[in-house]
Amino acid sequence: MKTFLLFSGSGPLLVLSSHNSVDDKVFLAKLEAKGISKFIAHELPLEKVKARYGNHYHVVAQGLYESDDLRVIDFDGQRVLRLFRFDEFGPGYMHEPE
Repeated sequence: MKTFLLFSGSGPLLVLSSHNSVDDKVFLAKLEAKGISKFIAHELPLEKVKARYGNHYHVVAQGLYESDDLRVIDFDGQRVLRLFRFDEFGPGYMHEPE
């Protein structure tokens, strides 16, 4: 499992995915299907996400199946930025449609 913080035109999203990388073609297609085609992403440490979201993380993760491999943990950007320091963000990845 990986957690990615996505900064898109509709606002920040913290997502949980079974995909190993934010640039995975299937993962990108899932985002595109949800209307997210241009974004900046940072991976957040899974253990820190688990610790800071507690039971909410476990509820979200419980419903993650192969056919549903993208789940939103948080869509409140203010909360995400309050919970995580910038030095906890992984390297940035920028994506825009070709």
